[in-house]
Amino acid sequence: MTAQAPDQRARPRKQPRQARARHTVEAIIEASARILEEQGHGGFTTNAVAELAGVSIGTLYQYFPDKDALLGALIARETTLLVEEAEAACSMAAGEQALNALIVAAVRHQVRRPRLARLLDFEEGRLPLDTETQVVRTRFMAILAEILARSDLPRQSEMATATGDVAAIMRGMIDAAGERGEHGEEALVARVRRAVLGYLLIATCSCP
Repeated sequence: MTAQAPDQRARPRKQPRQARARHTVEAIIEASARILEEQGHGGFTTNAVAELAGVSIGTLYQYFPDKDALLGALIARETTLLVEEAEAACSMAAGEQALNALIVAAVRHQVRRPRLARLLDFEEGRLPLDTETQVVRTRFMAILAEILARSDLPRQSEMATATGDVAAIMRGMIDAAGERGEHGEEALVARVRRAVLGYLLIATCSCP
């Protein structure tokens, strides 16, 4: 048995190729999400997931060797959904409009399924990142950098630093709101937008 590399979480055993197999895998991943939302980690077992998904435990193990692999697939799915919405935001021509759309997407990612988002935030910190999640995260940062470089937004002298700072501001504020149990989208979007634009403006100021 090959040991799992310390910087990699357990991966799915195989990738579904036929439509029926893809449907089965998606049902298993969604069942994982629902159990985490409704029962938390206490009820999250492979047997419970298989039962809710309507598959045998053997079928589940064909694709996922353990709970960490299920969590990894769920994190990858949710992160990919966020990046797809970020891609849509990036298609907007004006920088401020695109940035606002990106903030809306990030907030919706949290408030759409708030308990699941909080649990997955914890698991992202606990589990090593897999290659798929790293690629998706890198793409999100590239989208953010492209938006911040738009001519109608304040020019940043250190774009890499500004991109990292803005991402940290967004994540920190949104995660903190989730921990407090906030569900209001508009108010949180407005606060995050104010913080991000304030940072971008102050970063360009030459004042001591």
